[in-house]
Amino acid sequence: MISAEFPWLSLITLLPVVAAFAIPFIPDNKTNIVRWYALGVGIVDLALMLYCFSSSYDLQESAFQLFDSYAWIPQLGIRWSVAVDGLSMPLVLLTGLITTLAMLAAWKVEKKAKLFYFLMLAMYSAQIGVFVAQDMLLFFLMWELELVPVYLLISIWGGEKRRYAATKFIIYTAAASIFILVGGLAMAFYGDTITFDMTTLGYKEYPKYFELLVYAGFLIAFGVKLPIFPLHTWLPDAHSEASAPVSMILAGVMLKMGGYALIRLNIEMLPNAHVYFAPVLVVLGVVNIIYGSLAALAQDHLKRRLAYSSIAHMGFVLIGIASFTELGIGGAVLQMVSHGLIAASLFFLSGITYERTHTLAMEKLGGMAKQMPTVFALFTMGSLASLGLPGMSGFVGELTVFLGIATSDVYSSSFKVVVVFLAAVGLILTPIYLLAMLRQTFYGEQNSGIVIEKFLGDAKPREIFITACLLVPIIGIGLYPKIATQVYDVKTVAVAAQVRNVLPVIAQQQPSSLYARTLGAPSLASSNTQ
Repeated sequence: MISAEFPWLSLITLLPVVAAFAIPFIPDNKTNIVRWYALGVGIVDLALMLYCFSSSYDLQESAFQLFDSYAWIPQLGIRWSVAVDGLSMPLVLLTGLITTLAMLAAWKVEKKAKLFYFLMLAMYSAQIGVFVAQDMLLFFLMWELELVPVYLLISIWGGEKRRYAATKFIIYTAAASIFILVGGLAMAFYGDTITFDMTTLGYKEYPKYFELLVYAGFLIAFGVKLPIFPLHTWLPDAHSEASAPVSMILAGVMLKMGGYALIRLNIEMLPNAHVYFAPVLVVLGVVNIIYGSLAALAQDHLKRRLAYSSIAHMGFVLIGIASFTELGIGGAVLQMVSHGLIAASLFFLSGITYERTHTLAMEKLGGMAKQMPTVFALFTMGSLASLGLPGMSGFVGELTVFLGIATSDVYSSSFKVVVVFLAAVGLILTPIYLLAMLRQTFYGEQNSGIVIEKFLGDAKPREIFITACLLVPIIGIGLYPKIATQVYDVKTVAVAAQVRNVLPVIAQQQPSSLYARTLGAPSLASSNTQ
């Protein structure tokens, strides 16, 4: 057995991008070899994750594990420093699974196939790097590197308005990234010591308004990626123009980077500021849920409806993050994992539908169930998971967030009642727009103007396999949530304890007056907060 001291995380992070540099040497007429090579790299990296985490990761330990740290740019004090804990490990696995399946889903890509798979592998490494980075500048670098492949994948292989969607994506995300750089540098240079180590930055004592400003900057940067209303407008355009494999990664992995970063940086490193901003996050979460659900209901484009659905589901992540409870924060992590699996399956199935019909306008579809019964069955299962059917992961994630905010002793009863009621309205709207989507697409008489490609027909074995690889964990987590919760429970308990430890101190400063002036949000109960 290879020693646990082996640099597993460095290997897992760098393998895809290093392997990608061999693709240019594959002959241009060997497209099939490129496909198998990229898929093989993805499978090997996923297998390394599974082996590494099963043999060398302790689920009962909340601290960082599998730590690798090397001097990278000594002159600037930048280190290649990577590690995982209960917060990052499930998202690394999610990245490995969805990216590998996305490369299999892209099997029919013929246009510039070598460049396509090169970008997919480069993005694979960058996204893993975001989840494991323990150096602030390394985190920023990985965050930025991930943007370039996404931009090119949309602008080259997207739909008719692909350049508009790709440009809008890069403007939003690149501009927001400036706040990460400025905030990270401000934290690094504050005080007597200059350091980019994220753990050390978390231990520094910052002035109140300094911390609030940095928190606000990070919230904007990560809010674009999550996405949070009103920073969300790039997402529907990106999804509607991106190919199905790219949409799988956008919804399944990239949105989760925003939620992960809010917990890792905003809560763990800036807990004092989080106390002040938590009610804002709850309100934004509710707005995401209601706005996303209503906007989804108004969409006639299949992928745009799913995109707005993602905005609504990410609202539950915000509420869980701001709940101050173990249940709520754990529910936010579970919701990220669950939504990643569900959204990836639905966007893949929408791609199958487009491939057969050459349209995603629901008013032009109809009666597809007769022609594609297997696709219809799989699409129904994914939609039921998305609307929170008991027995599927979506139900467990949203229920846990509800329980987390409802049992929080930090917020007033009236505030919690309003939040739960409005979030429940979103839950009512979700089955309306998803079941209406199924009805318009698959029920009724087939539109005479739609001609399904005869040589494609119903779902093929490859497509069934990809969807099954996503639906199996969705159902597994729904029936036995401990499959997922045991991975992060210890960590979310530690995060909740950390942020609650600062509550008595902040409560003595009477932040309730601040809330009253800004949002009319709840008071902190200093008398019974431990």
